[in-house]
Amino acid sequence: MSTPPTIAVWFSCGAPSAVAAHLTAKIYGEDFGIKVRVVNNPVAEEDPDNRRFLLDVQDWIGLPIESAINSKYPDASAQTVWEHAKALSFPNGAPCTTRLKKHARQQWEAQNLVDYHVFGFTLEEQRRHDRFVLTERDNVIPVLIHAKLTREDCIRIVSEAGIDLPDVYKRGYPNANCIGCVKASSPTYWNHVRRDRPEVFAARADLSERFGAKLVRYKGERILLKDLPADAVGRPLKSLDIPDCGIFCEEGRD
Repeated sequence: MSTPPTIAVWFSCGAPSAVAAHLTAKIYGEDFGIKVRVVNNPVAEEDPDNRRFLLDVQDWIGLPIESAINSKYPDASAQTVWEHAKALSFPNGAPCTTRLKKHARQQWEAQNLVDYHVFGFTLEEQRRHDRFVLTERDNVIPVLIHAKLTREDCIRIVSEAGIDLPDVYKRGYPNANCIGCVKASSPTYWNHVRRDRPEVFAARADLSERFGAKLVRYKGERILLKDLPADAVGRPLKSLDIPDCGIFCEEGRD
């Protein structure tokens, strides 16, 4: 008897990846008998309530959520990565995402046979999914896109399942990334962080100055966080402008 294929669902503690895990477990696990494994890349700087959300989702989907951690960074800390890299971001993405998500996933794959992958790409992220398939791997099942589910649909589905969304959503952030995400370039975002978590803003501003990382785009120019006026605003916060922190890293827009 042949071994059934394995699907790895990469769960990032956001509503889309939660729904992706639930659909994959239900459709492919129950209906087709395929082995479904749900994997999370923990990051120390994420809001503590993300862990509560992970456990609630684990109960909802009826599968354990495994952890994949880069062996070079056992503390799974973005701060450690930034200090080692002496940078907050590079032209091809943020080192925290590359080392704590992508490299952790690659290490996990080297030890675990996987036939297909599922990520939380929603309907409005079709282009992001297509880019990922073109540049990273082509064995991806876009379960949310196939189901024509948007990010707002996923938030509604999670809420209707009786699961409280991660606390960061309630505080006005567009996803469950680390607060003070270095992929964000919006003055709206950074001033929201300044008001909500001033200590995080101060820490990022310090690193921004030390490494010369001009994280924010203001009036058409890149500037250091310390130079951002407290009343500066850009467009309203949207998930497409600050990408969900999965293994595909790209910079936010404004």
